[in-house]
Amino acid sequence: MNFKEFIQDKIVLLDGALGTQLQKRGLEGGELPERLNITSPETVYEVHKEYADAGSDIIYTNTFGANRKKLKDSSEVEKVIQAAVKIAKSAAPDKIIALDLGPTGALIEPLGSMTFDEAYDIYKEQAVAGEKAGADLVVIETMSDLYEVKAALLAVRENTSLPVMCSMTFDEDGRTFTGCPVEAFALTASNFADAIGVNCSLGPDKLFPVVQRLASSTDLPLFVKANAGLPDSEMNYSVSAEEFCSEYEKFVALGVNILGGCCGTTPEYIKKLNEMRKTLNPVKREFNYKTAVCSSTKVVYIDGVKVIGERINPTGKKAMKQALIDKDFGYIATQTLEQVEAGAEILDVNAGLPQIDEKEMLTEMVRYIQGLTDTPLQIDCSKPEAIERALRYYNGKPIVNSVNAEESSLNTILPLVAKYGASVVGLTMDDEGIPKTVEKRLMLAEKIIARAKQFGIKEQDIYIDCLTLTVSAEPDQAINTLQAITLLKSKYDIKTVLGVSNISFGLPARQIINSAFLTMAMYAGLDLPILNPNIPENMQAVDAFNVLTERDKNCTRYTEKYASYQAATTQIRTADGKKEEKANEEDIFYCIDKGLDKARDVTAKLLERHKPLEVIDEYLIPALNRVGDNYEKGKIFLPQLIASAESVKACFDEVKKHIPNSENADKGKIVLATVKGDVHDIGKNIVRTVLENYGYKVIDLGKNVDPALVVEAVRQDNIKLCGLSALMTTTVENMKKTVELLKKECPHCKIMVGGAVLTEDYARKIGADKYCKDANQSAKYAESIFKDN
Repeated sequence: MNFKEFIQDKIVLLDGALGTQLQKRGLEGGELPERLNITSPETVYEVHKEYADAGSDIIYTNTFGANRKKLKDSSEVEKVIQAAVKIAKSAAPDKIIALDLGPTGALIEPLGSMTFDEAYDIYKEQAVAGEKAGADLVVIETMSDLYEVKAALLAVRENTSLPVMCSMTFDEDGRTFTGCPVEAFALTASNFADAIGVNCSLGPDKLFPVVQRLASSTDLPLFVKANAGLPDSEMNYSVSAEEFCSEYEKFVALGVNILGGCCGTTPEYIKKLNEMRKTLNPVKREFNYKTAVCSSTKVVYIDGVKVIGERINPTGKKAMKQALIDKDFGYIATQTLEQVEAGAEILDVNAGLPQIDEKEMLTEMVRYIQGLTDTPLQIDCSKPEAIERALRYYNGKPIVNSVNAEESSLNTILPLVAKYGASVVGLTMDDEGIPKTVEKRLMLAEKIIARAKQFGIKEQDIYIDCLTLTVSAEPDQAINTLQAITLLKSKYDIKTVLGVSNISFGLPARQIINSAFLTMAMYAGLDLPILNPNIPENMQAVDAFNVLTERDKNCTRYTEKYASYQAATTQIRTADGKKEEKANEEDIFYCIDKGLDKARDVTAKLLERHKPLEVIDEYLIPALNRVGDNYEKGKIFLPQLIASAESVKACFDEVKKHIPNSENADKGKIVLATVKGDVHDIGKNIVRTVLENYGYKVIDLGKNVDPALVVEAVRQDNIKLCGLSALMTTTVENMKKTVELLKKECPHCKIMVGGAVLTEDYARKIGADKYCKDANQSAKYAESIFKDN
């Protein structure tokens, strides 16, 4: 099957919700839907056939959770998938059968304990089994973690010949619960998938703005599987089939041509969509490519001058060299955070030392730094094997620095850039070195651009470095570099990069030359200066240039940054213009804000001057509260919240060493459980981590917990607060039963509930005391319950 041809120039229909349809046919609470492929294949057959008869062109197999994490036995995976594909083919012999792969149920490091390689192996096992069974297509859906998306897409691409579609599930703000924005998903997944989209979480009306953002971020075909609105307390969904189809007309007008339904939709919805598509024609989308790079939670558009921080590089830096040799990640963390706070929007990461294993160290640095900051990275290396490993573990879309015009470089590095969907820096040099003339620089740049395009790399993702030589030795070369930049920008839709400080090597008062040259280079067309952002004059030149060239509209950013500026150079300034002393790593608030390991050492020093409980109440809890407030305000996202929580956990461990046995450091006991029938515990585990780091003792009953067991645990320890989680629409009824039993048997215990399928209205109707949409709210509610302890 040629999938790309099949979905071209037509409206294609997917199926609707599977889980709720199986539940209507007797799926027991706690039973994995995927096991029905073995125990009750006729039930699964009926649902597939109804969707096929309603008009679906593509049928998703009943394999959403058919992985070794959920089935608990790897030997079952192939058996369940083979049965699922066989049933779907039998029920819909003339339809495209899509192997449906959902989240593993665990989070990848640093958010969770699962490794990237483990996630990759899980999806590889499923994808190989699906292709062997005869699936026509792979659909990766309902994803929240961009890192897991990348692991799944790589597993499919590297181990099967099947086409692949991929979708994530977003809140109204256009982010997943891990903080991944729509645009970062598009930038990362578009390189691997044949079509991308959104599914679940929202009804079509609220999902439309999210899809608009997606449509402006990719040129791939788009698909949508919205929910039928939100369920009420009786699990009746708010959007009828007629309303659903009416809303979907807007998606078609936007250029979406692959349509289906998620939670709450039925064959009736697909039948209505089928009728609707007969009256509509697909709309060809106009797409304007925007040059950008991203981490898992932050996108940086190269639409003006953007600064690449140069400090994580051992070249000419003795302290960084020693840090790499010693694997001193504390020093690397300092350089990372100082540059980000000074205004760097991308960070160059280089591990090029002959004394170390560059391949291993570069990867380790990339993984460490992307867990520390949301700033996108530039992988600075010339060794293909080291570049590929770092690219594989990078979570987002990075820059690769660099390739040059030598054949060996072009043929080994450009394929890696193309495979992983990165941007690439091209150096205007070859085996003869850096050319002296403008013409030769242009010739080499054009060679790199042409070859990159042959590998499928877009022109906008090619960044040319015209290279600068020291003006003290070759005074004419500064102008040659600037002229080459200007000519290239006039001929191609590329971006330009330049290591600015090279110009002044060997001269006194180098910053005077650097600042002047930086301004000249920006005027010539430089987009990405690589420089030290900790030097105020560098950032001032960039900020002023963006004002003078109208890139900083209405001088907004400049005004915010410099509103209270005074000509002192030992201070940095916050975004609101307030003066702030240079980051102090001895400040526990700073360490916890940034999730630094050093927080434990700082806590130890605090304990020399304060009693243990004073450290907890006056430092650790207020610091974590500040992090929580920033999370609620959208200033940070789940990765940063978890990093801070882990930092506090280490602090608590240090404090407990100093507490006598007679002194109780626990603020209270809390029972947590995922309700019976639900095997998803990601949200619960995040809540547990945060609560533990606020000083509570958490009794975690796990997932798929019977109501009676929850009551027994609450009664046994006279628990004052119990937290219940449910992610599946098919299991919220069990949450209601658990709440009712707790209220009857343990009326003294307060109950907080959460989960993607819950609403505040439903929580109130089932008798819960509090609906908590995230871990931070859970911590705040716990504080209100235990404040008088």
